[in-house]
Amino acid sequence: MPSITLQSLLIAGASLLTSISAATIDTQLVGTWSTKSAKVLTGPGFYNPVNDSFIEPSHTGISYSFTADGFYESAYYRAVSNPADPSCPQAIMQFQHGSVVLNSDLSLSLTPFAVDGRQLQSNPCTSSTKATYTRYNQSETMAKWQVYIDPYTKMTRLDLYKFDGSPMNPMFLAYSPPLMLPTVTMNPTITATATGGKKAKRTAGAGDESVFPLNKDAKHIKRGIEQPSLIHRIDLNMVWWAGVGMIIFGGTAYLL
Repeated sequence: MPSITLQSLLIAGASLLTSISAATIDTQLVGTWSTKSAKVLTGPGFYNPVNDSFIEPSHTGISYSFTADGFYESAYYRAVSNPADPSCPQAIMQFQHGSVVLNSDLSLSLTPFAVDGRQLQSNPCTSSTKATYTRYNQSETMAKWQVYIDPYTKMTRLDLYKFDGSPMNPMFLAYSPPLMLPTVTMNPTITATATGGKKAKRTAGAGDESVFPLNKDAKHIKRGIEQPSLIHRIDLNMVWWAGVGMIIFGGTAYLL
């Protein structure tokens, strides 16, 4: 009987892990899905990572995108009723992206890149702050899902069910391949990143980080002194020597 060496076990284990990671998601899920209005879609038309800002769609809705190698992106635009003033509803926009795993029970585990998620909550009728813009990080579990041809619309339909089994609004296939932003940490922070590292990686493989934050030039996230003030542009040595020269000139003029 041939002997089993440690090296052969390691090679077999690596091959098994590779085959498992390569099949993290069912191919039926691959694509961009959107609710009936089809006005909310993942990708650069919803969230701009360079300006670090949202682009408001014309209608509310939900969109999810999935890749064959285990990444996802979600876009939410929802209206929130205001019981105190029904004529002034609030709105919430949310963006997340990260990794997705198809579990053995066929549920989906969605884990976002923690530092990239964004939420914009607007309340236009408040007298002070009209909107609140924050980071957003919320893992999701879809207890079950199904893809089929809708008998009424004849379109490919995706039904997602939340962790408690409650159904989400049905979504329909909008793009295949999916319309998505890069599947990397786009705006890593100095002290924390989605992948747990402290510095941005120099590679651009799946799950890595951008070398520099894409929002480094966003107007509301200026870093350092972009336009130095007058006091920062003055050469103090030149001022000192100018003062010495004026003293000497004034003293000479006085003696004459």
